[in-house]
Amino acid sequence: MVQITTRPATPALWGDVQTALTGGGDGRTCQCIWPMLGNADWRRTTVPEREAMLRDEIDAGPPPGIVAYADGEAAGWVRVGPRTAQHRLGRMRIVKSGSAEPLDDASVWAVTCFSIRREHRRQGVTRALLDAAIGYAAENGARVLEAYPIDTDAAGKTNTNDLYVGTLSTFERAGFDVVARPTATRAVVSRALAPAPAPAR
Repeated sequence: MVQITTRPATPALWGDVQTALTGGGDGRTCQCIWPMLGNADWRRTTVPEREAMLRDEIDAGPPPGIVAYADGEAAGWVRVGPRTAQHRLGRMRIVKSGSAEPLDDASVWAVTCFSIRREHRRQGVTRALLDAAIGYAAENGARVLEAYPIDTDAAGKTNTNDLYVGTLSTFERAGFDVVARPTATRAVVSRALAPAPAPAR
């Protein structure tokens, strides 16, 4: 049985982040920058520029995502962080019409992108990353964690690139509730978190 572990993406793990992102799908070209830019800025950027943006984001901290390891090998990535910091989300119709939370509320966090290396799919890496994202968000003061997954039952046949937002069934099994169905195939899901107590002064 494969042993899956996770670690927040710190500068020391940059090589592992790239390994996780470049094992199939759009991760290599996207560099998980799509949630951070509007359409016009996204179209203007090159792949090397996106890679540099992600490197700068990780170097500046706090970690904007989590890396999963399968038997010690980098196997996957998930982006998780405050929704207000993922600038595209506030402009997306799915979010604007489906979320029950104020768009300017920094205590609302979002899980937006998964990237799993081809050889490590169907091993539980996505669920491990989601569980780690839930814990990471709670530890860092998130009140609510949202996501915008695809309903594969409604969508029918899907390709790997369509699944970067995660599947509805995965989120439901992790305790998320559906709060809206903005389209026939996409859901807005939410899970209330108990933020960690504030440090004593």
